[in-house]
Amino acid sequence: MDTIISIFVGQPYALPARLWVLERHPLGSQAFIPLQDRPWLVVVAPADGEPAPEQLRVFLARGDQGVNYATGVWHHPLIALDAESRFLVVDREGPGNNCEECPVAEDIRVITEEPART
Repeated sequence: MDTIISIFVGQPYALPARLWVLERHPLGSQAFIPLQDRPWLVVVAPADGEPAPEQLRVFLARGDQGVNYATGVWHHPLIALDAESRFLVVDREGPGNNCEECPVAEDIRVITEEPART
């Protein structure tokens, strides 16, 4: 197993943002560190079994906050908000299937508005 560092470019979502799939990485953690001062959304659910809609938790992250998803934690793919945003991503590379996906079973939309910038 190797650790890799990449740069991902997140395309902006308009609010309300529709959640469509969750993924998890059973063989390693995954970290996202924003490279620009732009807010972004973090959506997670417990690692046990397939996530139920009521288990989803949504957080508005600041542009200076990174996230490390623990091994097996369900999360939505990257959700940038303001504009196209770059993230430094620390991930696992190696043999084995390290990505499982689960469609979001219901029409769930994040409607929280971004705070005003000062």
